[in-house]
Order: sequence, then structure tokens, then C-alpha cells
Amino acid sequence: MAEKTLRPKIVIILGPTGTGKTDLSLKLAPELDAEIISADSMQVYRFMDIGTAKPSPEERSRVRHHLVDIADPDEDFNAARFAEKAGEIIRRLNAEGRAVLVVGGTGLYIRALTGGLIEGPSPDRELRRRLREDLKKFGAAHLHERLKQQDELAASRIGVNDAVRTIRALEVVEQGGETISKKQEAHGFQQRQYDFLKVGLQLHRQDLYDRINRRCEDMIEQGIIGEVRHLLARGYEEKARALHSLGYKHIIRYIRGELPLEEALRLMQRDTRNFAKRQITWFRAEKDIEWFSPRAEESILARVRGFLGR
Repeated sequence: MAEKTLRPKIVIILGPTGTGKTDLSLKLAPELDAEIISADSMQVYRFMDIGTAKPSPEERSRVRHHLVDIADPDEDFNAARFAEKAGEIIRRLNAEGRAVLVVGGTGLYIRALTGGLIEGPSPDRELRRRLREDLKKFGAAHLHERLKQQDELAASRIGVNDAVRTIRALEVVEQGGETISKKQEAHGFQQRQYDFLKVGLQLHRQDLYDRINRRCEDMIEQGIIGEVRHLLARGYEEKARALHSLGYKHIIRYIRGELPLEEALRLMQRDTRNFAKRQITWFRAEKDIEWFSPRAEESILARVRGFLGR
């Protein structure tokens, strides 16, 4: 028990996209004298504001945010880097007596921060080169199906279009023979450095889908087409992981003349709803999340105050 009290305390606000995590965190932070660490794998990228639903400059001026706009769109940023950088910020804020809100829906980032990551084999450059060649020739779905044949559990946890994680899972099993899912099970993600409270936000499924559909429409109105044109004009390639993400890949197809705007929007809404389903499945497998309606602000604040001793 004594060891636990020495760990820095952090509050994690999580949930699928569209549940109001940003709005809630902006309301909680001033009440708690807190700063926010983004746990969103897309908000780390510069020049990508609308499609990632990044907090606005005005919101970030009200509450200090960390790990936003720290990487270029063609840069590799992963869970290990997130956990390392977030840890540095947490330790500094803890020493200053500030509260820490970790806010986002990237489950792997949150898991890396709260429980550590498995140690897989060092990347094999030749194997990775061959896998990337296969990605170019046959597409992400082909690699995902290949992974499914070798590690069905890992494939069920990784999105079909998440080529980065698919390639890493293939590297693990094809280099060492043991699947990444077995390594994860043996690891248990119990390397805890922090005393944490996980606050999960949930909505009725149809309410969530309605919010997602409206958010995608809002992105069109707010200028995501111009944002994508700006990224392409800066020389970032379509195959960059960041530009292959939700929203951006759909608008690129529209700009290239492959889809009318109405169809690009429909596919964006559909794929975002499917992404939210995967997030829900991921978070439901976690046993230490306390679930709230995003409207239960007073109850959430009381629970967080009790946890932080404030």
C-alpha cells in the first residue's frame, strides 16, 4: 500500500470517438488545477486539426495541452514514444503539484502508459522491407488476412487498414515464432508506474452514431478539404500513415476525383462508426474502467476529486 501512494496520480478520460472527452476535460481541468496530456494517436501530428478534432487554439490557451502537434505527418509516432514522453510530463507536473488529465481514445497508448508494453524482437529490416513491398502491391487488407491466418486474436484487435500494427504483429510471429497475442497475454500489462483512475464515457449506440455522423458533416463545413489540399501541397504523400487515417483518406479520394463528395462523406461516416465499434470492444475488455454518461459532470468531478484527494 505504501508503495502505491508514492506513485504519481493520473486521471484518464477515455471512450470511443464522439463521446465528448475533450469537452469534459476542458470543464474539469480548471476545477482541478490540471493540465491535459492528449492520448490521441492522430492529434500528435502537425497541420492536421479539423480531421482529428483537435482542441482549438482558444481551448488550448485556456488549459495547457501536451503531446499535440509534436510530429510531422510522415513521422512514425508509436505507443512506446507516447508512454515515454507522457511519463516525463507526468513526473514534472507531479513535482509541481499539478493534477494530470490523460484524455483520448487510443487504447494502445493508454495501455502502454498504465501497464507497459511487451518486448518483441528487434525489427528485421529485410523482413520489414518485404512486408512494406507487399503492402504497396496488395494493400493493407491482404496483410491483415495474412496475419489472421497466423494470429487470429491479434487480427481481431487490429483494424483492417492499420498497416503499421499489422506489419509489427507479422514481424513478431514471423521472426520469433510466438504470436504477439501470446506475448501480450504473458506480459499482462501490469508494469504499473502510476496510481490511476480511468473514467470512461459512454452513450447509447444510436446517440453515438448520430454524433459521429454530425461530426463528419461538421468537418466538411469547417474546411477539411482545404486542410487535406494543404497537406498534399506541402509534399506529404498519401501513403503516409497519418494521411491514411479516418477522414483524410476519404477526402483524398474525393480530391483525386475517385469519389463524389457525398459518397466520400458517407464512407467517412461509416468507417468512423466502425472505428468507434472497435474502440468500444477494446475498452469493454478493460476491467478497471468506471463508466459514466458524459452528461454526469458533477458525479465525475466528485469521483475525480475523491481520487486525487482534492
